[in-house]
Amino acid sequence: MAHSSDSTKSVSDLEKGDSEPVQATVQKEVEEQDEAETRARSINTGSRKQDLHLRPQSTNRSVRSHHSYTDGYSHFGQDGEEKTSVDLATSHEVQFDGDADAYSPKNRSSLSKWLIVIILAASSMCVTCASALYTTTYWQLERDFHISKLVATVGLTTFVMGLAIGPMILSPLSEFYGRRAIYLAAFGMFFIWLIPCAVAPNAATMLVARFFDGLAGSAFLSVAGGTVGDMFTRETLSMPMMIYTASPFVGPQLGPVIGGFINQYTDWRWSFYVLLIWAAIQWISIFFFVPETYAPVLLRRKAVKLRKDTGDESWKAPIEKMDRSVVKRVMWSIVRPFQLLIFEPMCLNLCMLCAVLLGILYLFFGAFPLVFGNNHGFQQWQTGLSFLGIFVGTVIGICSDVLWRRHCERQAYWVHEKKLTSSRREACAQQQWYQ
Repeated sequence: MAHSSDSTKSVSDLEKGDSEPVQATVQKEVEEQDEAETRARSINTGSRKQDLHLRPQSTNRSVRSHHSYTDGYSHFGQDGEEKTSVDLATSHEVQFDGDADAYSPKNRSSLSKWLIVIILAASSMCVTCASALYTTTYWQLERDFHISKLVATVGLTTFVMGLAIGPMILSPLSEFYGRRAIYLAAFGMFFIWLIPCAVAPNAATMLVARFFDGLAGSAFLSVAGGTVGDMFTRETLSMPMMIYTASPFVGPQLGPVIGGFINQYTDWRWSFYVLLIWAAIQWISIFFFVPETYAPVLLRRKAVKLRKDTGDESWKAPIEKMDRSVVKRVMWSIVRPFQLLIFEPMCLNLCMLCAVLLGILYLFFGAFPLVFGNNHGFQQWQTGLSFLGIFVGTVIGICSDVLWRRHCERQAYWVHEKKLTSSRREACAQQQWYQ
């Protein structure tokens, strides 16, 4: 009996000794959950501007597949782990020095950032306006060039084809030479190719010039979004990106309005003269007010200055350490969109949605003159004003972004709150079970 009692006592002591670390672990988890819950509530009540979305964790696979050097702050090694500033400094790899670095585009003043956004949005609007304004010249082109309306419509098709092909070439080039160089070169060519459109002696000149005009102008539909992302943080990116994203859709709606008045009271060539004036103003604005914002290019400039000032040739920017071919990069840029369409169902669905919406919008350019001109007796300037309804709908959609963003933040918070509450309950249940 004594031996049995001693063995029972030793077993109970052993169980007690084993349960104490477990209870301590559970208690620690409960305290961590309480702290996380309190922090989440303070974020929601104190500042709605902070992002409440759950941040996706970066995996080794995603890091290795991207090797992104576009922010100038965070860099990742082959093992998927982020390198600290101390590691970068000791390896003489140039990076931005935080909020005090004048090279960082995120440290520019708010006035300068918004001026750049407005210039880029206006340039994008000018390009897409050129695509739609052309549709108001159909009847005069038919008269002067002795062509059918079908042939005149091909000018719209060739311009849109240029818009589709251009981003696959200009986007990878911007990764080598920077965004500013692409803006100046592309919009300069856009201005130049408007000249043969304005003085075209025949339909063939018009159709060819329209294609190259769309090809050059496509830079603002593919590269300009990166400039906006370069300057703003994730918490402040929504509004400027919304304004820039809306500008390509506003352009086709303003084109018929402007072109309706021009072609109602003057010659069709003045449609392109107006675009030439607009494009010249935009190019001058880009030259004087839109600096380089692409972080790898800025870091390369900083590395050049450091090597010149210190005489130490070991200072290198990340882009200088990368062995990349321009031709290979362009070829991959051409192949990658088709890979995304084939292997990413979400990307395919979004592209199909945009294609349907833009297809309907461009069909309106031919349908509105038939409906309002033939059936209702509208003059050309009145038919152009009928597109203002689409413009109003676009503005309402832009303004509703704030409401949708708040709704998403609220939903993200409650999902986060629910997960914390569930985890806390499970931890408490485990604690009670061990007790």
